[in-house]
Amino acid sequence: MSAARVVVVGSGVAGAATAFGLARRGASVTVVDAGLAGRATAAGAGIIQPWSVRREGEFYELYAAGAAFYPELVSALAEHGVDDIGYKVTGALLVSEDAAELDEAEARLTARQPDAPPMGELRRLTSAQATELFPPLGPRLDAVLIGGGARVDGRMLQAGLLLAAQSLGARVLDDEATLEASDRGLSLVVGEGETLEADAIVVACGAWTNRVLEPTGARVPVEPQKGQITHLRVAADTSAWPVVSPFASHYLLAFDDSRVVVGATRETGSGFDTRITAQGQLEVLHNALSVAPGLAHAAIIETRVGLRPLPVGELPTVGPVATDASGPALFVNAGFGAAGLTMGPLVGDRLAAQVLDGV
Repeated sequence: MSAARVVVVGSGVAGAATAFGLARRGASVTVVDAGLAGRATAAGAGIIQPWSVRREGEFYELYAAGAAFYPELVSALAEHGVDDIGYKVTGALLVSEDAAELDEAEARLTARQPDAPPMGELRRLTSAQATELFPPLGPRLDAVLIGGGARVDGRMLQAGLLLAAQSLGARVLDDEATLEASDRGLSLVVGEGETLEADAIVVACGAWTNRVLEPTGARVPVEPQKGQITHLRVAADTSAWPVVSPFASHYLLAFDDSRVVVGATRETGSGFDTRITAQGQLEVLHNALSVAPGLAHAAIIETRVGLRPLPVGELPTVGPVATDASGPALFVNAGFGAAGLTMGPLVGDRLAAQVLDGV
């Protein structure tokens, strides 16, 4: 029996993970991406620490499962020549001046710990102990240390997933893809008119998913949400610094090259605006320095802008899409909001299995 032919539209973490999952199950895979500015994967911070969120139910279960999947993913990628995706367990600090706020978070974490072994050790820290781990922190910020907190480099993750898929025979095309639905059925056209033969099509275009789906009449509950995130350089070895999460939407995390990432804005209703704005830059730096004043003299390397595919509800839209057109089965994988780098690899792998079960 010949291999199933699957085209994945979009090469961010959702599309790349789906492509790798398909390729390692024996599918013939083509990935098409137009390379638009503002892709969320290229800008995302990469915090892997789902256990402290207040949300419960299916969202939390998927979020925690995504974090737990990373060791398996790292091992699978290594089997195909990808040894580094910027993933590292560094620990994570929840920081606050309010002891009651930390008490509540610690109780929530403790209750979840038995069902979440990757969470690791929990430990209450004084401000002095927290500053030993993340030196730029301000005084009076006590912390809860989550030993299993980790980070991943979104760009390295995306590149690694695509490289591993290519090692298994996948093609990656840097081109625009257009769905066409007519009385002849559903088809996918790339570039200047080449039709790609496929048994299934997966649309994983993040914030642009509905633009790609539009010719089919289908629509998913996803809209763009702009995030501005700034990268700083400090005169220190940051390789062991933990992720830092205040009780707010902003955060700080470090990578191995004396780089500290701070962010991010959450600009709902932004449309497809990818400009770095004065207000966004002010918000990011003000929030960062309010938590870590020791970063005041850090050098600004760059500010990245990503358009998160924000779900209208809590959960991403993943699975088959009904259309009136005959032809390839149509699937979608989009709507992770700020959780894409945690959930995306697991969900992409699960969707790959679902796609191949149906073709």
